[in-house]
Amino acid sequence: MTDGDAPRPEPERPSEQSSDDRRLSERERGELEELRHRIGALETAGDQRKHEPVHEPRHRLRSFGSALLIILASLLALLSVVAVWTNSIVRDTDRYVATVAPLASDPDVQQAVTRRVTDAVVQQIDVDGLVDELSDAASERGVPPRAADLIGGLTGPISSGLKELVGSAVERVVSSSAFETVWTDANRRAHAAVDKALTGQAGGAVSLKNNQVAIDIGPIVQQVKERLVDDGFGLASRIPEVHTEFVVVEGDSVGKIKTYLRVLEILGTWLPVITVLVAAAGVFLAAHRRRALIGTAIGVLVAMVVLGVALTVFRAIYLDHLPAGASEAAAGSIYDTLVRFLRSAIRAVGALALVTALGAFFIGPSRPAVFTRHFFSKGIGAGRDVAMSSGLRLGAVGRFTHRYKPWIGAAILLVAAIVLFTWNYPTMAVVIWTAVIVLIALAIREFLDPGPA
Repeated sequence: MTDGDAPRPEPERPSEQSSDDRRLSERERGELEELRHRIGALETAGDQRKHEPVHEPRHRLRSFGSALLIILASLLALLSVVAVWTNSIVRDTDRYVATVAPLASDPDVQQAVTRRVTDAVVQQIDVDGLVDELSDAASERGVPPRAADLIGGLTGPISSGLKELVGSAVERVVSSSAFETVWTDANRRAHAAVDKALTGQAGGAVSLKNNQVAIDIGPIVQQVKERLVDDGFGLASRIPEVHTEFVVVEGDSVGKIKTYLRVLEILGTWLPVITVLVAAAGVFLAAHRRRALIGTAIGVLVAMVVLGVALTVFRAIYLDHLPAGASEAAAGSIYDTLVRFLRSAIRAVGALALVTALGAFFIGPSRPAVFTRHFFSKGIGAGRDVAMSSGLRLGAVGRFTHRYKPWIGAAILLVAAIVLFTWNYPTMAVVIWTAVIVLIALAIREFLDPGPA
């Protein structure tokens, strides 16, 4: 073979890559190693399930016990929300006042109070005695007998006109800002008696008797009396001190409900803690804890939906069983006002359960979850690379974040949990904003992690 026929030597390839290519390949090798580790863990778990059939009965027993605990936790979550609401109404004066204060400006309630106070005032005015006085005065002045007889027949018109006069005065008092002040102050002073109302004990400004929760509105009658005197109706000064009651809740089932509310009020402090412990036990006992966590969250969400529907159904039943003569519009307004914080708590717990279920799903191995994590990780990584190419140096912060990345994530979730559990009466907005802040914090953690050095 001549030299011309010899194969030409291939050009030498560069033995080293540029620093940027080397850094990129190291990052890719890190991601590849992480993927291999996850695949190996999944394969190992699959092999263990194949080669350990003897443990299947044990797993079934654990799954059954976990399911029972999760169902129990869901039921306890429903009772816990009601218990916390009841406990807040009984023990928190500001919460109670904030609950009932809007009733003072509700038109239906104002109309019902006006009617009740008007009847109470008119009953204290002796119309027959007033007519007799007019007849005697007419006789003394020498009025003809026929005119005196006409005066004696004025009882009906005088009663009607008197009721209209008193009603007008009552309406002016009830629709004024002074009534809102009286209503709020009266309920604040009466808060100590709410517990008596729930336990069925008598006494105080709030009472529960004959299946009624009633509030004494005597101070309003006094204001109406003063207003009538100021308007020139001097006979109103003869009206004695009146203690009349305005029924806040009325129905045949109130007597039964107050027993259950009393039990929930006692359990209000500990029942939420017990619920969390039972739910944690159900998740810990499960063979697939992430799935159990999702199941627990969904169970709590379903319980909140059931409780919300139950409140709506009970409202219809309550209004259908009102006694004759009761104002259905006012009763509906009072019911909606009394349970508005309970509805807020239902929405907050439901939102928390939904956020928990979504979070547990997106940390799992499903294809949508992996795609979502990879999508956001790549996006944040691209932003970090651009920032670093522009001069950003993470340095010790980046090394610390990469080294303790799992612990930082756990700390973020722990702080969020502490915030929610220590927040007085968190709303759905609080839950949503907490979830948003957690996502932002996790995104910052991802941005500060440059990967393996």
